Amino acid sequence: GPGRAAMYAGLQELGVANGEDLKETLTNCTEPLKAIEQFQTENGVLLPSLQSALPFLDLHGTPRLEFHQSVFDELREKLLERVSAIALEGKVEERYKKLEDLLEKSFSLVKMPSIQPVVMCVMKHLPKVPEKKLKLVMADKDLYKACAVEVKRQIWQDNQALFGDEVSPLLKQYILEKENILFSNDISVLHNFFSPSPKTRRQGEVVQKLTQMIGKNVKLYDMVLQFLRTLFLRTRNVHYCTLRAELLMSLHDLEISEICTVDPCHKFTWCLDACIREKFVDNKRARELQGFLDGVKKGQEQVLGDLSMILCDPFAINTLALSTIRHLQDLVGQDTLPRESPDLLLLLRMLSLGQGAWDMIDSQVFKEPKMEAELITKFLPMLMSFVVDDHTFNVDQKLPSEEKGPIPYPSTIPEAFTKFLQENRIACEIGLYYVLHITKQRNKNAFLRLLPALVETFSDLAFSDIFLHLLTGNLTLLGDEFALEEFCTSLFDGFFLTACSRKENVHRHVLRLLLHLHHKVAPAKLESLQKALEPTKQSGEAVKELYNQLTEKLELRKPSPAEVTETPSMELPLPTVPTPASR
Repeated sequence: GPGRAAMYAGLQELGVANGEDLKETLTNCTEPLKAIEQFQTENGVLLPSLQSALPFLDLHGTPRLEFHQSVFDELREKLLERVSAIALEGKVEERYKKLEDLLEKSFSLVKMPSIQPVVMCVMKHLPKVPEKKLKLVMADKDLYKACAVEVKRQIWQDNQALFGDEVSPLLKQYILEKENILFSNDISVLHNFFSPSPKTRRQGEVVQKLTQMIGKNVKLYDMVLQFLRTLFLRTRNVHYCTLRAELLMSLHDLEISEICTVDPCHKFTWCLDACIREKFVDNKRARELQGFLDGVKKGQEQVLGDLSMILCDPFAINTLALSTIRHLQDLVGQDTLPRESPDLLLLLRMLSLGQGAWDMIDSQVFKEPKMEAELITKFLPMLMSFVVDDHTFNVDQKLPSEEKGPIPYPSTIPEAFTKFLQENRIACEIGLYYVLHITKQRNKNAFLRLLPALVETFSDLAFSDIFLHLLTGNLTLLGDEFALEEFCTSLFDGFFLTACSRKENVHRHVLRLLLHLHHKVAPAKLESLQKALEPTKQSGEAVKELYNQLTEKLELRKPSPAEVTETPSMELPLPTVPTPASR
């Protein structure tokens, strides 16, 4: 059959007899047994010492095939070891010459399953497999599959489309993994999207596979970066920026200098990586990062496109934004204005560059975006005044109240604040991080004061997955407030439900939050939310699935009618507890 033919493919070209030859010999001979014996002698293992041993094996009923197979396997192992040794010994030209000769001799047997590993091993050790052989491998699906990655790299570097086909499913998987984390049903303030350290993230399957595929090949590395840029432009998906940084740092971990030394972003990314690990940009590293930005030379501005992509990575933005909020609090304590703090200005400069990545790569105009003066002179001082309001309110609560009565928490926000969040991307990003900050501090008053400003934000940033993922996590700290009608109305009706019908992702995040906190929500409110959040015909599978999970949980909570009637009322006077000063 064809299977047997494949087994012996290429033997004839080498003048080695195969099954067909035996068939022919037997068809045309008068004494078959003699013919077989002669064929065995001519084509058997030619070792004088074996001639006497073979009949002995026959007596023990060991088939010749089994014997030949074990000799063959043994020889193949020796040959594989020898090939690997040749690849390391002697002068470079000589060893490759030996391997090339071996490849020339053995390649015609590449289809024989028993010999294939040897041929593949020879190719694997050749830094440059002859073009003709690569073409033959490429044209044959099974051979291509069986190739070592070292050989595939040689094929890929001149076949971008083929390489793209290999990389594409990995990139899809990467984006999916990121989205699964953002929409995960586990909501926690301790374990969120940004918890894993950079080192841990780089151990991820996709980064490791891409690193392995690239090896030390600069051409393949450049191709992957090109894919990432193109996809980022096409989709605006910032996770491609994360992968761009992770890939470079993964090669850095392996000390692959062939690539790291030619990527102009290497040292910048390495320094930023250390900041991301600490979730803070300290002064020493700030100076270093600034040095890289100031050091971009005339004629090399294109590197800004790459740097902006590194800074657009959500992990970088997260670190810069958290550092900005911390700086603003420090400035309040020092009575210093934002424009007087070089560290703060540098953070803003990097945020700007990161947020401008898409526009820069799209327009191919490589210069740093202009910072709006008002961001520094008006917006940041306004944020600082909110910090001051909190201090004042807290001090006020502690003062003995004379006739004046309690001072209410300021409930209005300056119109300018809302306008900044709508019109200025950097202001919006920092404003949102300030809201996350006060939520994490369980500062309900400040949260309810600023929440209305989030309904309309620059390019709907307040309804982006990363913000909502972090907000839902932080809201678990305000769990007890969900029993209050007023709090729920502000949060759900005033914020979430304004976008649910037009943005599927918001619908998902609200359902995630309720799955986690439904037992804290006032029953009447829960019922109206259940109605408001019912999926429509247009809703995707994820929303329907979450809604069903929520419905099941609520069904389990409903007491049966019998229980309701029999529970005696607990009308005991509650002990009076002094209420702690509200935070």
